Amino acid sequence: MRYCKLLLADKTPAFASVNNELFATELIPNPLTAQPAPSQSFTPISLAQLEQEHRLLVPVTPSKIVCVGRNYRDHAAELGNDVPTEPLLFLKPPSSLLPAGGIVEYPSLSKRVDFEGELAIIIGKQARKLAAGTDVAPYIHGYTCLNDVTARDIQKSDPQWTRGKGFDTFCPTGPIVSNEINPLSENISLVTRLNGEVKQRGETRDFIFDIPHLLHYISQCMTLEPGDLIATGTPAGVAPMQPGDFVEVEITGLATLRNTIA
Repeated sequence: MRYCKLLLADKTPAFASVNNELFATELIPNPLTAQPAPSQSFTPISLAQLEQEHRLLVPVTPSKIVCVGRNYRDHAAELGNDVPTEPLLFLKPPSSLLPAGGIVEYPSLSKRVDFEGELAIIIGKQARKLAAGTDVAPYIHGYTCLNDVTARDIQKSDPQWTRGKGFDTFCPTGPIVSNEINPLSENISLVTRLNGEVKQRGETRDFIFDIPHLLHYISQCMTLEPGDLIATGTPAGVAPMQPGDFVEVEITGLATLRNTIA
């Protein structure tokens, strides 16, 4: 299963299956709610064209976005932080979501805004207080790309990270959701590029806390609902962006998430 969410020509939002050539090929029901697809004809169209026409939408509607800080040792080290002994959690508001092709707004309150490319998990069914050793695969709907945009100076100045991480447009997500990759059993690679130059390279085998550990840990304190996003952390190489830059997050088996900064 690989799908995107898009605006049809009449501005109706819809879900569509995505093939290996990254074309939206046919309309499908909402994969999480089974709400029927719009009953209209549909001509296959490339994700690249949809992005160019600003018709891609964020493919999920989470009640919350749970992020894991410093889940790669090299990223903790590059910012001068200790390696955490348990997952370091924070939230981004759903109002920070931005689709592929959207514009990240550089806030006037900040003098340094960084990219953080990440693999994100989409929750498929309610998870609450999962027992240790629980098979988490049934709770995972799929995976997508995410950019945890961060106003680094504000993050460092505030005792909590909410403001530095939570600006509108600070959570680009998409462009597709897929369950055809399996980070639970295979190593998945991530690359982030700024203006075409590779800045980050990471692999899921380098996680400090793996996905089963994260879902168990998070579910002890909050109920995870279908559609919720879990951002699994970013590797070393974070760097500032400037207005006019473009950033790409590419993950094995997922279409590339591209956004510009203004």
